[in-house]
Amino acid sequence: MMLESVTYYTILGLPLIAYIGMVTLFFLLLTAAVSWMNRRGIKKICFKWHPRLAMLTIVIAIVHAFLGLLAYF
Repeated sequence: MMLESVTYYTILGLPLIAYIGMVTLFFLLLTAAVSWMNRRGIKKICFKWHPRLAMLTIVIAIVHAFLGLLAYF
């Protein structure tokens, strides 16, 4: 399968899906950090970025899940 070969394409010894998972985790933590910092008065990143980062995290997570499920179908 074409997409399955893309999913497990290795970069520096790890499959692409592992990197996408790491990026998803990074954006999830960044989204939480924006909310946490703004609640404590640290305005380095404006709160208007919180929903944008959340949507980006969801999109990346859906791509990650889709690629992960390709191994079973």
